[in-house]
Amino acid sequence: MITVAIRLVSYAALAYLVLPLAVIVGSSLTTTSFLAFPPQGVTLAWYGKMLGDPSYVAAFATSTVLAAAATIIAILLAVPAALAIARHAFPGSRLLSATLMSPLILPHVVLGAALLQYGSAIGLTRSFNALLVGHVVIIMPFVLRAVLPQLTDDQRSLEEASADLGAGPLTTFFLVTLPQIRSGIASGAIFAFISSWINVELSIFNTTAELTTIPVKLFNYVQYTIDPTIAAVSSITILVAAVTIIVLDLTIGLDVLSERR
Repeated sequence: MITVAIRLVSYAALAYLVLPLAVIVGSSLTTTSFLAFPPQGVTLAWYGKMLGDPSYVAAFATSTVLAAAATIIAILLAVPAALAIARHAFPGSRLLSATLMSPLILPHVVLGAALLQYGSAIGLTRSFNALLVGHVVIIMPFVLRAVLPQLTDDQRSLEEASADLGAGPLTTFFLVTLPQIRSGIASGAIFAFISSWINVELSIFNTTAELTTIPVKLFNYVQYTIDPTIAAVSSITILVAAVTIIVLDLTIGLDVLSERR
């Protein structure tokens, strides 16, 4: 009886989470010029309008390249930082860890304003590089937080054993450490990519009419017009997220991530 109740609650929670997505997808198919659910008729015209607008295509491209580049850089920075914090005791290690994690609790609006002011002093504003720096700052903690718990004492014993057998630091890292923290890197990268993709607060400080991300594009669009184009763009975003998860499951395996978390 308890098992049945737990399943019913789980299904209800899942339906609660999926229903808004179904509403968005349904609203994107309506033939009306306003958002309507259930959709009044079925049409792909709003998707055509979105894809026919070069600004939307450019915004999607910018968001994708920005999120991918920021995630890769965040991984390259967070993994060595996690190794330094977990493997070496040095004065200020706790302060360093807290500083690197601080973007998780600081409002992105504050970070965006700070980066804009600092960037103005060094000539790094209103550009892709300015966006990239800001996004790396806010998403690196996700990778760091996911990797640190993977660096356990048991794993350190394996690293020491590898060194005793004659393996160098790089060989030990790629053959012993990296396979053990792979799930942490993958899960951290997912959160990092998604956080970068959906960010508005920080991005809006360094976007221009020619350089804008899709969340900022939508933010500006809804201030003047609300039509099913918004739902179409959101549906494409949902599709991208779903494809990412499927690819991740086929390459790494979600079961591996859940077992090692």
